[in-house]
Amino acid sequence: MSTQERAQPTATDDSDLRELDASWRHPPGLRGWFSYTTHQAIGLRYIVTAFIFLIAGGIEALFMRLQLASPENTLLNPDLYNQVFTMHGTTMMFLFAVPVMEGLGIYLVPLMVGTRNVAFPRLNAFGYWMYVFGGIFLYAGFMTNTGADAGWFAYTPLSGPSFSPGKRVDFWAQMITFTELSALAVAVELVATIFKMRAPGMSLNRMPLFVWAMLVQSFMVIFAMPAIMISSTMLIADRLVGSHFFNPFEGGDPLLWQHLFWFFGHPEVYIIFVPATGIVSALIVAHTKRPIFGYLALVLSLVATGFIGFGLWVHHMFATGLPQLGESYFTAASMMIAIPSGVQIFCWIASLWGGRFSLNTPMLFVLGFIVTFVLGGLTGVQIASVPLDLQVHDTFFIVAHFHYVLIGGAVFPLLGGIYHWFPKMTGRMLNDRAGKLNFLLVFIGFHLTFFPMHILGLHGMPRRVYTYRPETGWQGLNQLATVGALVIALGGLVFLANVAWSLRRGLRAADDPWGGDSLEWATASPPPNYNFANLPVIRGRYAKWAAKPDDPVVTGLHRDRREVLITNLMDAKPDHRHMLPGPTIWPFVTALAVTVGFVGSVFNPWWLVPGFVLTILALTGWFWPREHLLLEEQEKPS
Repeated sequence: MSTQERAQPTATDDSDLRELDASWRHPPGLRGWFSYTTHQAIGLRYIVTAFIFLIAGGIEALFMRLQLASPENTLLNPDLYNQVFTMHGTTMMFLFAVPVMEGLGIYLVPLMVGTRNVAFPRLNAFGYWMYVFGGIFLYAGFMTNTGADAGWFAYTPLSGPSFSPGKRVDFWAQMITFTELSALAVAVELVATIFKMRAPGMSLNRMPLFVWAMLVQSFMVIFAMPAIMISSTMLIADRLVGSHFFNPFEGGDPLLWQHLFWFFGHPEVYIIFVPATGIVSALIVAHTKRPIFGYLALVLSLVATGFIGFGLWVHHMFATGLPQLGESYFTAASMMIAIPSGVQIFCWIASLWGGRFSLNTPMLFVLGFIVTFVLGGLTGVQIASVPLDLQVHDTFFIVAHFHYVLIGGAVFPLLGGIYHWFPKMTGRMLNDRAGKLNFLLVFIGFHLTFFPMHILGLHGMPRRVYTYRPETGWQGLNQLATVGALVIALGGLVFLANVAWSLRRGLRAADDPWGGDSLEWATASPPPNYNFANLPVIRGRYAKWAAKPDDPVVTGLHRDRREVLITNLMDAKPDHRHMLPGPTIWPFVTALAVTVGFVGSVFNPWWLVPGFVLTILALTGWFWPREHLLLEEQEKPS
């Protein structure tokens, strides 16, 4: 692989661009739409689909708040309430929070590291379709009164065959397999892309912090997701084929479910939170126009969070009667996790302190994140104490802490990131005045909703109840929380209206409207399917700021095929060229085949057999070497 000086555009350059565009163009028509494999298209699909599920989960949350607004309310009956609160938690955790962060990673990481696609584009498409089919499967059950009703955590023995007959929990458990298979596919793609496809010169210590965050998150997914996939498979086996993994009367153990679930469940919180920290770092650098304070400290904090996050799952189980020595260990680990988060907070504050920035919408969400996440982190340290945790366990205090950490720690940065990268994705600017109104409504509504829940929890209101008696005195705070939820919903409507209006009439965005530092701003907005006509050679940590007009570029990549540059792990030195497979419908067909086996097995385990056969046939089409044979034929001398 070679580099050359950047030349002025010529007619030959235009012809090269046309050739590149033809090689990376999406196929036309409906069949072509199911064949997309470019990372921009799949990343946007993840983001849009996740926001659709967010709307569904938000509507469910509103119904819960309306039900609890007054004592002995009859808006929802107990059975429907159980389905609604289970669907709300499941939707937000499995169908929104993780997929939307992974969608951002799929879209932005190849741009930020200076390559043209993710490492395994067909696997990328397959992962998206598995995610969509899993969500449709879950909501099809809900719409037919077969919605999951055992909580998003599905504790045994409540979720076992004795206490939850029927197919409701089966639908939930099989949906887990869909979504976690999708998450694992994305994680593998991102790790391979970050390690082996960075632009020349982008050594590990020059990677953008968002890329570091997605790398740490991907490794966490790879180690955490198998635990929940195994446990949900064990649960569905108990229910469908009579195994006894969680049946204490036959040698099983209900607490085994909690250990397996929370070994996934607590890293899951950081799987959602770690990409959000990368978003915050990216926004602070771009909007303060200065290098981040403590780059190395932030990277080490991300890595430390990834490691420590796997060592504190038992703090969800302090009420189960564990040995005190074990409780002490997990108390210490639960407090230790605050250290890397604290380091990150101080680095961000130092960067803001030393930079000049305007209070535009992305920065308002950053500031709202810092305030809210600090409050949520303080209550997290509190409930790491066993005596306090025993008092507030399974009360609304835990609900409040959980939402402060996840909404304050992940959704606020996410919304700021959407306002920041919307012009990159669409070529249009979101309206800043509407954005500020969106922030104020969401920020005020959030604290109105969830801060009173701390007090409700301290007053003894348990979670997962569909009503309460008037003499409890909980009505006033519940009504305040319901008003806050309506304010959040209003803020969400402002956001959706802003997006819809801006897509049609928003100001046209420059290629780099913020003066950003990373490579996604070094190409057009929205970027072409191939991202970069010539792959850049990186000169510094802040690649776009360090670039000069006469910088060398990578040459030698074929333009008549989807070819990318492979570099080495540490220093991103060019290694070899690699041709990516083109668009194909086979990932969609393969996902359909897997879905046949997974969905059918809920009703009869023997459906796994035809599902397996169909999957093998689909994979045969997937890997059939048509494109390689065609290129070899083209390259033969005439």
